[in-house]
Amino acid sequence: MDDIETELNERFDRYAASSSGLPPEILGELQSMLRVYSISSEELFFKWEAYSMKMGGDEIKLDLKTARDFRKDIQDVLERESRGKAHARNNEKRPTAPTPRAGGKNTDVLDGLVPNTPRTSILNGVNDSSTKRRSHFDTAAAKSSKNYPMSSPGGFQTPFSNGEVTNAKEFVFADREHAGDIAEQLNGHIELPQAPGEPPTEPRIKLKANTDMAKFSYKTMAMKLSEASEVLDDRIDEFLALVQAHHNIENGAFGNPTNQSTSEIIAVGRIALDSSEGRLNAASIVLETSRRTGAGRRIPLRIDSLPSYSFFPGQIVALRGTNASGDFFTVREVLPIPLLSQPASQPSELDACNIRLLDTLSSDPSSSRPLTILIASGPYTTDDSLDFSPLHALLDTAVSSVADALILIGPFLDAEHPLIRTGDFDLPPSATKPDQATLTDVFRHYISSALQSLASRLPACSIILVPSLRDAISRHAVFPQDKLPKKELGLPRQVSVVTNPMTLTVNEFVIGMSSLDILDMLRREECVGGKAKAQNLLERGARAVIEQRSFLPVFPPTARESLVAAGGEVGGEKYINRILEKENGASSPSMPLGTTVDTSYLKLGEWLNVRPDVLISPSILNPFAKVVESVLVINPGTLSKRKAAGTFARMTVLPAKVTNEDRDAFAKNKDLITHKMFERTRVDVIKI
Repeated sequence: MDDIETELNERFDRYAASSSGLPPEILGELQSMLRVYSISSEELFFKWEAYSMKMGGDEIKLDLKTARDFRKDIQDVLERESRGKAHARNNEKRPTAPTPRAGGKNTDVLDGLVPNTPRTSILNGVNDSSTKRRSHFDTAAAKSSKNYPMSSPGGFQTPFSNGEVTNAKEFVFADREHAGDIAEQLNGHIELPQAPGEPPTEPRIKLKANTDMAKFSYKTMAMKLSEASEVLDDRIDEFLALVQAHHNIENGAFGNPTNQSTSEIIAVGRIALDSSEGRLNAASIVLETSRRTGAGRRIPLRIDSLPSYSFFPGQIVALRGTNASGDFFTVREVLPIPLLSQPASQPSELDACNIRLLDTLSSDPSSSRPLTILIASGPYTTDDSLDFSPLHALLDTAVSSVADALILIGPFLDAEHPLIRTGDFDLPPSATKPDQATLTDVFRHYISSALQSLASRLPACSIILVPSLRDAISRHAVFPQDKLPKKELGLPRQVSVVTNPMTLTVNEFVIGMSSLDILDMLRREECVGGKAKAQNLLERGARAVIEQRSFLPVFPPTARESLVAAGGEVGGEKYINRILEKENGASSPSMPLGTTVDTSYLKLGEWLNVRPDVLISPSILNPFAKVVESVLVINPGTLSKRKAAGTFARMTVLPAKVTNEDRDAFAKNKDLITHKMFERTRVDVIKI
């Protein structure tokens, strides 16, 4: 029981109403939930995070009343799921046609007159007050056709909530609370710079792409299995060479884990699941070998003896153990994967970057104004409108703070947005030919015009646009993803469109960024045991990305069906869509897009020479700024939530300090100077 209390305190301490930890009565409530619902502390914490985001994010505190409301919410969800499963079973048993009468004739006079088709009008995204209302005056359906939860004698006008609130209050962005509050902070001792009297006329940063963006313009839907398998095999063989060089291991120590032998060997391979469906666990984990080391075969793993482990599909691992029976490989030790070196620069390069920070040539070099970089991730508008108020508020913040750079990560026109998904919105006034208008016109009206206004007000600000697989305007909706068409979208000169993922040098430091929600993907797919459970979930995910040297270490990515099942939606549209999919075999229009990958080009998503100084990894999980393996990892959150305002991140970067010792060390031994961004950067996660 002491271990459970310790784990609950570690996980829920940040949400406690007091700084002294969780009171005994709240601990009792949490332990009671563990017993009643037969769940682990980790799963309870995941449910709490989902509940806190639903109820207002970091503002909610875990007191006795909140704990009881949380318990009631879990109970309501379980009851709704139980009713839904029972309803689905009843629908499967219900006949879909009238029972034939004696003599083989059907005497139902309505048979054939009323079409027995699913009601699809609720799938058109008409679920808010800002869209056009549609009335449903359909002919009453036959009794035998009522196979869906919305069916009732009252027709579709009869409310069916199944736990959803049908008269929810509309969110008004202008009436949001706590705007400008700091939700998360790192290095708060660094003071914010005073805005200059006049904005600089020349950019204070210099951008350099470390990614060959020309390689991203490949043809999609042309993947060959032979090429994909070679890419996957090469990755295993590359890590084998890295492990051998780092740990100074002889060639004879490596072996084929699928061969029966009592000798201890080191096996390098890819973690995989023993079936095409389900979630990775200690009983279903297998090791996939390359064709060179194990003929591409798989072997089940026994990991019971490990004191701590954290595995996920696609992870490349080096395992020490034996296969005495020939049926499974018993793991004794997990060898650490070597990390890439840190970025470093010459003293002269750092001096040149510091001079660039001066507002004027006559400014004092010792009092250079720090860089201000704003980072935001889409969506940029709420689900009930396309006014992009959060984006305009962010751009106003950039002007008031005289930002040097603005990093905007997609999606911009979200393909999962209810209005864009259904096309039920008014075209912009600039559309001279409405019958020929496209989403490009919508982007130019709502986003390009706003960025042009920012460029005119802040001409020295560099704007960086990173696409997303959910961008409705992207013609390259596969990872690794090509950049957006700048000229076609009418973007100003200050905008730099880059690929997804992207590694960029800003002055002297290196930033790695991608729009994939890899942290949430790792949370869903990982199998954790032992001491690793006590580690922070977000740090564990960030460390996995850094160790695997890839923006997408999970393979295969989380399936779309898993996103629907774990999305927290109960009842309503998604519930009906799942029934329709099961009966008709059709893909739901509201199903999440998921992550489409071209395996042949996965190399474009890997880190090559150094690990970045700053890793930007946007996620729906709680926004944060943490230092992991000397890398400053930032999750800015989403600028807009479905029915609420979101967050963005602000980086304040001090100039690099070059001491006389650093200059002497470089002159003697050519020792480069690491950038130490985690020491000289302040990060604030701010509510928009």
